[in-house]
Amino acid sequence: MRGVVQRVKSAAVRVENQIVGQIGAGLMILIGIGQEDDTDDVKWLADKILNLRVFEDDQAKMNLSVADIGGELLLVSQFTLLGDCRKGRRPSFSEAAPPETAKAMFDSLTEYLQKTGIKVETGLFQADMDVELVNNGPVTLLLDSKKQF
Repeated sequence: MRGVVQRVKSAAVRVENQIVGQIGAGLMILIGIGQEDDTDDVKWLADKILNLRVFEDDQAKMNLSVADIGGELLLVSQFTLLGDCRKGRRPSFSEAAPPETAKAMFDSLTEYLQKTGIKVETGLFQADMDVELVNNGPVTLLLDSKKQF
């Protein structure tokens, strides 16, 4: 399971010009789900998201988590994070989970995070989405539950 985590001042997802998910300060995470991912990957990614110390403390050091600052989360499913571009010019998505499996895993991740009491919003699974964000820093981090990077 992969995540592109961005520290944001605000973020929103629109589908057909309608906002389907919106947050203030917190983290916007693009989520990619692979064929080999399971509940251990969901828990690993959720715990990493919740505990990443990427917000500044009163000494301007990145020392606080999204929970510490009372921040919010916006999760957006993005199968293209599993795209393999090493050969040729067209990405291969053969490692991405099939839609039914990916949706179940995405929903599981969302539910796991919601149980913590943090506000969690999402995009619309398999929709053509427009994502707007104000990246704070900018701070952008790559996560991979298989630790490939």
